[in-house]
Amino acid sequence: MTLTKRMFVQMAGAAALAGAFAAPAAAFEPTKPVDFVIMAGAGGGADQIARFLQSVAEKKDLTSRPLVPNNKGGGSGAEALIALKGTSDPDHTILVTLNSFFTTPLRQENLGIDIQTFTPVAMMGVDPFVLWVHKDSGITTFEDWLAKVKEGGYIMGGTGKGQEDSLVITFLEQNYDLDIKYIPYKGGGAVAKDLAGQQIMASVNNPAEAKGFYASGDVVPLVAFSDERLAAFPDVPTVKELGKDFSYYNQRAVVGAPGMSDEAAAYYQELFKTIYDTQEWQDYMTSESLSPLWMGPDEQKAYWNTQVERHKELLAAMGE
Repeated sequence: MTLTKRMFVQMAGAAALAGAFAAPAAAFEPTKPVDFVIMAGAGGGADQIARFLQSVAEKKDLTSRPLVPNNKGGGSGAEALIALKGTSDPDHTILVTLNSFFTTPLRQENLGIDIQTFTPVAMMGVDPFVLWVHKDSGITTFEDWLAKVKEGGYIMGGTGKGQEDSLVITFLEQNYDLDIKYIPYKGGGAVAKDLAGQQIMASVNNPAEAKGFYASGDVVPLVAFSDERLAAFPDVPTVKELGKDFSYYNQRAVVGAPGMSDEAAAYYQELFKTIYDTQEWQDYMTSESLSPLWMGPDEQKAYWNTQVERHKELLAAMGE
């Protein structure tokens, strides 16, 4: 099952009219610091994005109280979902999500998490995946990589189990008849660091997570799991070019806690739309290879339904 950027766009358009005539909610402003929960560990894509969003809000004085980043990446994001579900102050609790927002409740039904009870705020963009190896591996092409993996004993790392990175790696295993040992991490930053330190042999980090190590020459990109070649890596082919009809993107979105008031939801929706429209965020998406894709609350709700069904299929395909 391919998760293309086009699907994200179609999903946004399908529900665009649903909220066109919504009445504005009464004014709300935070009265204390906002718990800005991050559904992953420090240093990964979600962490970087949350801290950049927080910095833009602070720089432009957009909030009456600060957004306070708070990493809760345990259990493939289960820690974050539980924290939001159980918060005593939903009007001051928001979450930066990735696709584990869909996969973790599916894989851990005992959590009792229903994502439809969460409050949609904003889709800020989508993030592609890239296959990376260390510069000293001697591998310079995807074909070289396949030959090396087939020698056996190959070790890769990724964020969590049964979520984004492992889904992409499972695709590689199933479509190229590979056997890869997968080591789960709490965040993409740790994955990128261990690849640079040669503790693992490869990763499928998002571009932002590997950017520093790529700039220093420690890691080499081999193939992108995007619909088109990425502007930052024009010489890197897509897996589609190599004959497989597959692409996969990570959502970069903000949601509110279950039980958030309509007034608070309207406040955060306006806040993040303002941030999305800033030159700072537009430049950030370009520099970090994110694909621009704004979604308001109604589009997000419809999109969640679709992505739950798609990830059920992807998890089933990998035996989860």
